[in-house]
Amino acid sequence: MMTASEIRREILSTVATNGGHLASSLGAVEIAIALAKEFDPARDRIVWDVGHQAYAWKLLTGRKERFATLRKAGGLSGFPNPAESECDAAVAGHAGVALSVALGMAAAERLCGDNRFTVAVTGDSSLVNGTSFEALNNAAAAGKIIVILNDNDMSISKPAGSFSRFLGRLIAGAKYNSAKNALRRIGKALKLDFLYNSAHGFKAKIKAWFLADSFFEQFGFRYLGPVDGHDVDALCAALKVAKSERRSVIIHAVTKKGKGFAPAEKDPTAWHGVGPGRIEIPDDGSAPVAAKNEAASSPTWSDVFGDALCELAEKDDRIVALTAGMKDGTGLENFAARFKERFFDVGISEGHMVAFAAGLAARGLRPVVAVYSTFLQRAVDQVMHDVAISSLPVVFCVDRAGLVGADGVTHQGLYDIPMLRCLPNLSICQPKDARDLAALLDEALSRNGPTVIRYPRGKAPDLVSLSDAPANPKVAVWATGDMLAKASRIAATAGGVTVHARYLKPFDSALLARQREAGMKIISIENGALAGGFGEAIGADLRFGWPDEFIPHGSIPELEKKYGLDEETITAAIAEVAPGDKLPTAGC
Repeated sequence: MMTASEIRREILSTVATNGGHLASSLGAVEIAIALAKEFDPARDRIVWDVGHQAYAWKLLTGRKERFATLRKAGGLSGFPNPAESECDAAVAGHAGVALSVALGMAAAERLCGDNRFTVAVTGDSSLVNGTSFEALNNAAAAGKIIVILNDNDMSISKPAGSFSRFLGRLIAGAKYNSAKNALRRIGKALKLDFLYNSAHGFKAKIKAWFLADSFFEQFGFRYLGPVDGHDVDALCAALKVAKSERRSVIIHAVTKKGKGFAPAEKDPTAWHGVGPGRIEIPDDGSAPVAAKNEAASSPTWSDVFGDALCELAEKDDRIVALTAGMKDGTGLENFAARFKERFFDVGISEGHMVAFAAGLAARGLRPVVAVYSTFLQRAVDQVMHDVAISSLPVVFCVDRAGLVGADGVTHQGLYDIPMLRCLPNLSICQPKDARDLAALLDEALSRNGPTVIRYPRGKAPDLVSLSDAPANPKVAVWATGDMLAKASRIAATAGGVTVHARYLKPFDSALLARQREAGMKIISIENGALAGGFGEAIGADLRFGWPDEFIPHGSIPELEKKYGLDEETITAAIAEVAPGDKLPTAGC
């Protein structure tokens, strides 16, 4: 079996080339080793809660030879996936679901009379997710599971809320455990067992003070810990105890995010997820180091959003900002620093965040919810029930909308348009450039109803200009903002006109009617799912978007080429249709 240091170097070497989720996986290496030692990975069920801590697990379960393909098209996924290996019990891309999935598996094992172990590896920030608490509430009725609580005192950013403080008190309770064990040893050495046993009442009071009434035991779990999460022997010993227990067990493992790579230990947020080229691997075999700082690059869409929101908040003290453990990823660092009392990080609890925003809006504030598209999926019910029905002025700034590439199926932001387009009272828009994003945010905050502003991952162009339209265009190419530059070039080649679908709902129906009356064929290009998407809304004659299947990981150019969203394929498809012909009803 690989050693912890060998695993960390392999992870660092691969991420240096391919990019990936670094700090989390570095911090969970010993947990993966202990699991591989104490369980049969192909038989027992090991469920990882957010798989970006599971790189070591891939290396230890038969995928070392393919590890260099991590996150590349056709290679290993960046997250656990049963389709990739029988050692991956479940898909793991979103936080907070491992306990529920593991309980379902344990219940099935009990009903089928099987004797496999079921283990859930969750994080301190994942455990505050509402689904995790629902699982705890149901745990006693389901079956035995073993939970490893990987407590690194971090989400992507520093964790928020009372639960992290509670776990801190449990760690402080290690002093109580040491004192209790010392008392037991002294009593046995002197054959004074009564000294330990008679202290039961006093011990209970001390335990309640140190361990906050042993929260987990109220749900039927035996609590073990805190355990040093970087001590394989200690972890294995705790797992042996857990396996022997008849009831469910929680092992509280305290780890350091970024363990073994000094820059990630110092700033785990900055090293949570990194692109290629951030790490240098010396040829002489010495320790990997951070690459030299590159020159400042153009701002991302997240940066532009954060700056624009701060500027508007200076003028309007009703503006508040919310995030679900993603302050840095969504561009809210400056807002949080400048408007501390108007910033809310609710932890990884998207459903609560949206309902909370509804409460803020109902009392006259202007909440702005910053969330990745893939995570907004987790709160669609609250968008409908708590915001849209009452037409409350909540602004949803949906980051990473569209294809995200190497993060793969669990993170592709392709479904926000179909999921939200059907909701009454809700406006959906998408900017074409940085200036347009600032303008749309200003418009949304002045509207007395909910608005969704979606924008992609990556750099935001300062200004996108459209090509001149011909005198008598035969084709109108309607495109979402991030596809607009491509659409403009395609339209110019096809002798058509480009339309920026700035508002996807409500769209410019009057313009669409005029173009149809003029005999134009309507083409749609969107960075979203075709089924239920924008092209379907406008009844486009030829629609280009992502097909009705889950899109795997790979680079964006590779995936666009594979699925026919590259410029050459779209141009050729339009050119094949004679001006007088009826175009097909769908593209990709």
